[in-house]
Amino acid sequence: MKTIFLAGGCFWGTAHLFTLVRGVTETTAGYANSIIAEPTYQQVCTGETKAAETVRVVYDENQVGLTNLLSLYFRSIDPVSVNRQGGDIGTQYRTGIYYVSPSDKEVIEAMLAMLQRRYSEPIAIEYGPLVNFYPAEDYHQDYLVKNPGGYCHVNPALFEEARNMGRLHDDKAELRARLTPLQWEVTQNGATERPYVNEYDNEFRPGIYVDITDGTPLFVSSRKYNSGCGWPAFTRPINDDTVTEHDDYSFGRHRIEVRAAKSGSHLGHVFPDGPAEDGGMRYCINSASLRFIPKEQMEAEGYGSYQNLIEE
Repeated sequence: MKTIFLAGGCFWGTAHLFTLVRGVTETTAGYANSIIAEPTYQQVCTGETKAAETVRVVYDENQVGLTNLLSLYFRSIDPVSVNRQGGDIGTQYRTGIYYVSPSDKEVIEAMLAMLQRRYSEPIAIEYGPLVNFYPAEDYHQDYLVKNPGGYCHVNPALFEEARNMGRLHDDKAELRARLTPLQWEVTQNGATERPYVNEYDNEFRPGIYVDITDGTPLFVSSRKYNSGCGWPAFTRPINDDTVTEHDDYSFGRHRIEVRAAKSGSHLGHVFPDGPAEDGGMRYCINSASLRFIPKEQMEAEGYGSYQNLIEE
């Protein structure tokens, strides 16, 4: 079980939304990061406690990933609104993501960076380690279950989406154990890592790039170029049958997702703005989905037959 704390305006709607997600085992409405111990609702409403109305979400990561939860959370709020969600105004209604597991930080930063690219103005979601959390009064817990017609700022359409969120395969314990949290979220849940600060954006040594999950050869350095996009960019894969392409309508736009054909892992996206002299395509791939093997190590690691594809 893992825990994440989400501040999304009035906690009634946020708590109800995540209660509906398969794999979420507990939601608790409460007050996060208060400067006053055990604050009451009345004290929080004054703004003097500096607390945010927040929901503690406990989830089984074998059934639902942090990326899935954050994607749903982003759609439940106005991410550029400062201290306001729906009809509620005040610092207690600010948006925020607070974590207790340090390994979640990299995933959260990657998701926030991806969200920011959709907006010209800064997003207002704060994030950081949880300082403290105090459960709210009993009447706030399961409020919309007790009061079906109660106030809620969350779009009702999201409730149905939350009910239908699919399960992850539960047969990947070994894979999860050897991947970093970011590698897991990228390959298994379709996350996008932060641009420019990922492992292979500036890697241009001769070598081969293989699927981080199963070692399948995917790309070679001779087809990698500096596109300026902030992620590794390739003009094409080693073979067309090593990847598959899929329509992706996430984040309100249409893109073509690229997955590894054998493992099904999410790799990135492909765009028709690459070098014209080499096909005109740009395979924009997450470093977290790849493992780079330098040319001098390829033979020892079993990839010697691909050395003829590497150009110095």
